Amino acid sequence: MQTRLIPALLAALLASGCASTDPYTGEQKTSNATSGAIIGAVGGALIGAASSSKSDRGKGILIGAASGAAVGGGIGHYMDRQEAALREKLAGTGVSVKRDGDNIQLVMPNSLTFDVNSTQLKLPAINALSGVAMVVTEFDQTNLMITGHTDSTGGRDLNMRLSRERAESVASELVRHQVSVGRMSTHGYGPDRPIATNQTDAGRAENRRVEIFLTPRT
Repeated sequence: MQTRLIPALLAALLASGCASTDPYTGEQKTSNATSGAIIGAVGGALIGAASSSKSDRGKGILIGAASGAAVGGGIGHYMDRQEAALREKLAGTGVSVKRDGDNIQLVMPNSLTFDVNSTQLKLPAINALSGVAMVVTEFDQTNLMITGHTDSTGGRDLNMRLSRERAESVASELVRHQVSVGRMSTHGYGPDRPIATNQTDAGRAENRRVEIFLTPRT
């Protein structure tokens, strides 16, 4: 059966992608470019199979898989390069860089960014955002979603306003460094998305943050 070509293609992609060593964790993993190529190949193969006549189905699977792998692998490679550039620029700044598939997340703790009840960026945050801007202006095929977060102390209205205005302050600083406003969106979530407990000082400090999500344009 011609759809049996799909598992064979996946095996070939996995073998060619190979496991690489993450320079930041030391772990062996399949590269994001390879993962993207696999996902693209599966989607392309299925589309090729569905859109081809019975006699040409094998050819359709091969063409669809090749096209899908090229697109998926290209996005993964693009984000791999952007992640590496961000890690280099942000080393030692206090901003953490996280990767989830083809998405990159930058976490800016409040100790780095704002004083209590303030929406004015502190100098360390300004310096860090200069590095972010240098990278994202080079890698201009990504969109940025900037989100502000607070702990649960204080009034809800104040926290929602504070988180929104802090996200907007980060966006304004990036615009000042020539990042297109059309690539960015801002949201204030107040205390609604904690990443730690609000019952301790350390947990509340962790919840006070600004996050920047970089996603590839499609």
